[in-house]
Amino acid sequence: MVVIDTDVLLLAFAFQRDNRQPVNTAFLNRVQSAEPAITVYNLMEILGQLSFNLAPARLAEWDAWLIAAYQLTVIWPQSTANQSADAFFRAEIFDRPFSKVRAQRMAFMDALVLDLVERTPGVDCLGTWNARHFKTKSTLTILTPAEYLARI
Repeated sequence: MVVIDTDVLLLAFAFQRDNRQPVNTAFLNRVQSAEPAITVYNLMEILGQLSFNLAPARLAEWDAWLIAAYQLTVIWPQSTANQSADAFFRAEIFDRPFSKVRAQRMAFMDALVLDLVERTPGVDCLGTWNARHFKTKSTLTILTPAEYLARI
């Protein structure tokens, strides 16, 4: 499974003149065969950013123009059976990400995404244009879209 970071999908939708666009498009096409996924946190970040430029009706159709179009699986956090909702929320949104923020010196959203991706079985790679934010902070394979294409 290849998890796609927010910046890759935002580039596809919102930055058509960016010189990375051909590589970004090739990456998104190539990962179709590698079980592409995003975390729910990436999904909300993308929808939040695009909400400034999309009509509410179009935004509400996100499942079609984002999830189905790119054949993405959305990764959701899993709670344990004996955990209360408030304990789950605290651990998911504060304790684990803050542990990464404190130990690794990373931004909250990066820590939130990385924590969930690292706990997801079957993840082979995180694809992001901001690989430098993650590479020394995880045992996962972290690649830019260009690096991913060069490896294939």
